[in-house]
Amino acid sequence: MSTETFLYIITKGWKSGQSHEIEIWYVEHKNRYYIIAEHRERTHWVQNIQRDPAVQVRLGKGGTWHPAQARLISPETEADLAAEVLRLMDAKYNWSDGLIAEIDPLTE
Repeated sequence: MSTETFLYIITKGWKSGQSHEIEIWYVEHKNRYYIIAEHRERTHWVQNIQRDPAVQVRLGKGGTWHPAQARLISPETEADLAAEVLRLMDAKYNWSDGLIAEIDPLTE
């Protein structure tokens, strides 16, 4: 498990087609990364992954980029997973309010 504070993710802009990189808090659970969009569906990276779930991800500023698949987590249909991610976020950052996305690094 990484001790990095930030995860970096590159999404493809659904309007522009340009790459967009963000730095965001994350937690790890069962070999996947979880991030939270405070502004839910209004968040640009959420809109981007809804249209194209193929992303690039790295841990920390000095990490290596890896291809990954992103998806949104539904607390209604994945209640146990959502609860665990929120618990982990609260433990790491004392914050967990928003829409959860899962980042699944692709094995090369």
